[in-house]
Amino acid sequence: MSAFATQLINGCLAIDIEQEDQNSFQALQTLGAIEEVEGLWRLHSLYRAGRLYLGKDGRGYVEATYKEQRDLLVEPDNLGDATQGDTVVVKRIIARRGRASGKVVAVITKAHSYTIAYTHRDTQNHFTILNLRTGEPTHAVMDGMDLKAFKLGTVLKVDNETEQVVEVLGHLGDPRVDEKISLALYAREDAFPQACIDEANAIELSVDKSQYPDRVDLTALDFCTIDPITAKDFDDAIYFERESHTLYVAIADVSYYVPYFTAIDKEAKKRGFTTYLPHKSFPMLPRELSENLCSLKPQVDRLAFVAKITLEPNSLKPLKEEFFEAVIHSKHRFNYEAVDGILAEGYHGDNPTIQRILAWLLPLYPLTQRLRKSRLLQGFDFRSEETKLTIDSDHLLQCTTIETGTPSHSLIEECMLLANQASAKRFETQGEEESLGIFRIHEPPQLAKTEALLTELATIGLYVEEYTDSPSLIRAIQREAEKLNLSSEVDAMIIKSLRRASYAPRNIGHFGLGFSHYSHFTSPIRRYADLILHRLIKTQLSHDTQEAEYLLRNIEPLCVTVSELERDATKAEWDFRDRKFARWAEQHKGLFFEATVIEAGESAKALLQGDIKGVTVHLRGEGLLLFDTIRVMITEVTIAQATIMAELVCKVESEASV
Repeated sequence: MSAFATQLINGCLAIDIEQEDQNSFQALQTLGAIEEVEGLWRLHSLYRAGRLYLGKDGRGYVEATYKEQRDLLVEPDNLGDATQGDTVVVKRIIARRGRASGKVVAVITKAHSYTIAYTHRDTQNHFTILNLRTGEPTHAVMDGMDLKAFKLGTVLKVDNETEQVVEVLGHLGDPRVDEKISLALYAREDAFPQACIDEANAIELSVDKSQYPDRVDLTALDFCTIDPITAKDFDDAIYFERESHTLYVAIADVSYYVPYFTAIDKEAKKRGFTTYLPHKSFPMLPRELSENLCSLKPQVDRLAFVAKITLEPNSLKPLKEEFFEAVIHSKHRFNYEAVDGILAEGYHGDNPTIQRILAWLLPLYPLTQRLRKSRLLQGFDFRSEETKLTIDSDHLLQCTTIETGTPSHSLIEECMLLANQASAKRFETQGEEESLGIFRIHEPPQLAKTEALLTELATIGLYVEEYTDSPSLIRAIQREAEKLNLSSEVDAMIIKSLRRASYAPRNIGHFGLGFSHYSHFTSPIRRYADLILHRLIKTQLSHDTQEAEYLLRNIEPLCVTVSELERDATKAEWDFRDRKFARWAEQHKGLFFEATVIEAGESAKALLQGDIKGVTVHLRGEGLLLFDTIRVMITEVTIAQATIMAELVCKVESEASV
């Protein structure tokens, strides 16, 4: 569902319609598909808006808006120009008998404005243009150019409406094209419009705290940052007062530098998130802000929005949670590896600043471990491993490393979780009136899906007999997996069976974390949702009801937008990873590898073992069971679709069965 469709369903003011949706809005007015009721424009009762899904028989279905509705059938003759995934407005056709159906009257959001394609010749030497995503033939033209003149494998960006080539991205034989493909497939941007750069350059490059008398001066406190060694943007800094058990979580005050409706704000809303590829980041904000003025660098004054949380010494429950604007002066930048070393072996240096920071940081660590232990009584500890890729100067995969959570990660995580919970609790429901905000929610899993997972796990001898609900079932599965020494593998399957976390205007809690209230407050440099939350909290602090009304009036379509943008950013990152794996596999065709089956059945998949971690291959072979150790040979690689095929050579007997 698009943000515009959400506005039409819920009702909206004409002034709140985004510029890119104005033409569709006016067309729907002309059709009579929307009507103004009590000052709000909404869909007429005969019309429905939703995402279109196409079946193999050519018939379409528009998703239901409410639980009591059925998906609306759209016969092929009534689809118009709509295609798979488009958000459409349909007019209901009232049937005398049988199922009601609909007719598409407007496509309000195209699923794909562009197609990424490439030039190709088939086995009969026929020239074709293939859709890079699907491998199926498509159409493209280029003014003044015969596409046959391009080298085979040339990658093109094609406007779906006009079929015109709007950009030549590169060639499939060049590894540098992978970055452009992954970004283009999921509409992720690199360069910023000049208007954004001009606005960023017009901002003062330094902070003089004397110019901010209304802010709390925290520059005397020994704040520090703890981030990856390669980090360039520092969202958060922390400080802990031991005597009062008070934690300060200082977050970059992006909302001060990015006012509403500026070019930077519009572009940040369009991007939604920073996209991280192994060799480069594609920031939500211009680097002049994300890596400089908004970044909480050491030894310089910076504007911050601070969560001050006082904890009860014994239970560590928050006694008081405050939010305010401040000026801080981070005294030191740590990386995770350095803090892990200090936690393990102590500090043997003589830097007085580090010594002062460690006087509160070292006592804070055991408190965060207590917080974590308490949190896991309600939430879950999934043993996830992240594969980090290293890309060489030729843009080829050089090596991979497995990153797991360390003590320093845990320390920072628990501090951020406290701030995120505190921010969400500011929007608690008062009385019977439901409170709106921007929450990070995670719905409980459907018990049927978890039971289906249990059926799959039974094939490897993992059984759970007693459970009362989804949480108890998940914990029981984890206990049994640990006995079989399959904790990380089974956790990956559990995560796959769960619903995705998302953003929502109404709070339903966060199942995975076990929190009743949760939001995203701590990363406004790289997440637009956090920026909106900062703005909302500031309206509370300043009692600005007009601004709060505007934000909350549009909060539901915004949640839809950022949830979808998050998925796109993640997909772009996964796509790039798979392209690098495919290029590596191309150089290793015909070679043999041991692998672990991670999906059995007709569409079997296996995870290769060896120095390069994370490579998944599609298998040709029958009779495989989940987690079988097998020997495979890489047989075929498709660079365009980034797929790797392998053939089963044999099963590898485990030591236990020998």
